[in-house]
Amino acid sequence: MSDMIKAIILGIVEGLTEFLPVSSTGHLILVGHLLDFEGDAATTFKIVIQLGAVMAVLVLYWKRYMEILRNLLGLNFTAKKLNAIHMIIAMLPALIVYLIFKDFIKQVLFGPTAVLIGLIVGGVLMIVASRAKVKVTAENTDEITYKQAFGIGLFQCLALWPGFSRSGSTISGGLLLGTSQKAAADFTFIISVPVMFGATVLDMYNSREFLTSDDLVLFLIGFISAFVVAMIAVVTFLNLIKRLKLEWFAAYRFILAAVFYFFLM
Repeated sequence: MSDMIKAIILGIVEGLTEFLPVSSTGHLILVGHLLDFEGDAATTFKIVIQLGAVMAVLVLYWKRYMEILRNLLGLNFTAKKLNAIHMIIAMLPALIVYLIFKDFIKQVLFGPTAVLIGLIVGGVLMIVASRAKVKVTAENTDEITYKQAFGIGLFQCLALWPGFSRSGSTISGGLLLGTSQKAAADFTFIISVPVMFGATVLDMYNSREFLTSDDLVLFLIGFISAFVVAMIAVVTFLNLIKRLKLEWFAAYRFILAAVFYFFLM
């Protein structure tokens, strides 16, 4: 199989899974292993295509980001409406944990076995959150409090474990903290852009020696594939999240873990 076909496949996988509660990083590690697309250059490629998925959310939510930016520039903060403070306090916990434990995370958790465990443990958390009888106090993102935003940020730290899923952990956290599933999903998408953009740029800088002109076409193909598919996936997921409980996604994670265990172990 040519590297170009592998780039398209991985771009599609990234776009489909980045914003679903099924772990895109886990999928990329497992699929990359199956395709024999591994190594430093492959790792850098996976970082680049994540940026494609980030751009898809930025395009879809550009009006909300412009509103948040206007409020930020005008210093118009209020707990009654989603603003930059919600985003900052939701992002800080994962950022701090990553900076402290980044070496451990990359050396120990970025492997097929750790991913399979993350898929299962994350699925259990999603089932617990879905079945928890917590009173909903935030039906939409504008009703999310600073306390809830910070709590969701703490749950986002779990996403540093590949296989756990950023959207899965944050949506689960939102449900356990009193937000509706739709509000938690929207908030997850909104905070994903600065979180993923910052992480991607940092990782790209650290991997700059593997960003060569020879791989430019390959990276571009993966980037475009991830961007287009992510646009479709986000809109589809927002419709699904209104009807499907997290247990359905948890069941998928368990099946995926079993299938990959059979092929990889």
